[in-house]
Amino acid sequence: MKNTQLDHQSHQASTTKLPLCFLAHNINDPINIGSLFRIADALGVSKIFLTGSSSVPPNPKIKKTSRSADQYVDYEFREDPTEIIGQLRTAGYKIISLEITSTSLDIRKLKIQPTDKICLIPGSENRGVDQTLLSLSDSTIHIPMLGNNSSMNVANATAIASFEIFKELTSTED
Repeated sequence: MKNTQLDHQSHQASTTKLPLCFLAHNINDPINIGSLFRIADALGVSKIFLTGSSSVPPNPKIKKTSRSADQYVDYEFREDPTEIIGQLRTAGYKIISLEITSTSLDIRKLKIQPTDKICLIPGSENRGVDQTLLSLSDSTIHIPMLGNNSSMNVANATAIASFEIFKELTSTED
């Protein structure tokens, strides 16, 4: 059988939304925000919370980078991220920050059940995850880095972490 590349018309969109959301605090670059929307659309993320100084739609750079996913992914802007964390925790969400810390867990060791609700907080471009948000997190995870750099672009890191969480949330194995 010949392996043939499929075109975009072959894709069938799903309406499935996972119990996974992002809280993007002080992510200033609209290109990174656009990338978060595109990742969210691809992996069925239910909502993006934009807080602090994060770029917010409508924005031409967000629209271009997201390939218009900002029109398909639910989002909300609020200045204060702590209010959102409180509401998510009340709704049963686990708050997980994506940051290298003295106690962060290798993402490969993160235990998630398919019934869990997760809020992932990626670090901002310049300062990482704010200490207040780290303190409010149930856990902190990091992506193991083998090279000279100790971090990667926020969108790339969020894509990796989101896919690891996606795999766990969509797992049908016990």
